[in-house]
Amino acid sequence: MDDKKVIVITGASKGIGRATAERFSAAGHVVYGLSRTEPQGEYGFTSVICDVTDGELLKKTYRDIYEKEGRIDCVVNNAGFGIAGAVENASDAAVEKIFSINVSALERSCRLALPYLRESKGAIINLSSVAAIMPIAFQTYYSATKAAVLVFSRALAQEVKPFGVRVCAVLPGDTKTSFTASRLTENDGGEYSERVKRSVAKMEKDEQSGASPDKVAKVIVKAAAKKRPKPSYIVGFSYKLVDLLNRLLPQRFVDLILYKIYAK
Repeated sequence: MDDKKVIVITGASKGIGRATAERFSAAGHVVYGLSRTEPQGEYGFTSVICDVTDGELLKKTYRDIYEKEGRIDCVVNNAGFGIAGAVENASDAAVEKIFSINVSALERSCRLALPYLRESKGAIINLSSVAAIMPIAFQTYYSATKAAVLVFSRALAQEVKPFGVRVCAVLPGDTKTSFTASRLTENDGGEYSERVKRSVAKMEKDEQSGASPDKVAKVIVKAAAKKRPKPSYIVGFSYKLVDLLNRLLPQRFVDLILYKIYAK
């Protein structure tokens, strides 16, 4: 992306979204970071208060950016939410919330952005997760929503290819962000209680010793610059190796390993 582009990033107030916004901005692009709250401290991009689950507000935000800049070249759908706990104990409200943010808001963002991206022959980068290809117990809904993002991105890429619009997904593994603290854990103290505690503790430990948000941001920026991006990009050598083993080994064996790590 040698020329100055107009980039829109959702969930940009912190973590991966903010790191991505900072990287694009440092490269000389015009960056609009959408989030429900203002980023803390100094930042080098334009912050827009926008709840991505509010379809009318998101539609207006895209229109306002286009009217001001005359173009939109790239949309990074990063906004996300996590819940942990047993499926049997999940509340309707929590399930509806995670699908609303991780799936419905993302696909709506794509729909609303596409008229502008067809004009600019731009790009969509959707944030999925390694959990989409290696589903984790007690994080079932998160894995399911990120798998939906991965499949949605691949199918959408085929639809918009004739218009010159590129679509791909980026799959981070464990990343050290505030996402860990923001995760909603539903544990009713019943039959699953101790297993949920062990599983969540393992996830949190791995995340807090995981990659920096900037490492993921670097992959996103590179993917956005590709004229022919791959359908998906896994962040980190170790996770690429995990993906390879997942493809080569019997699925029952892979599930047994995941069970012993996260569900036993």
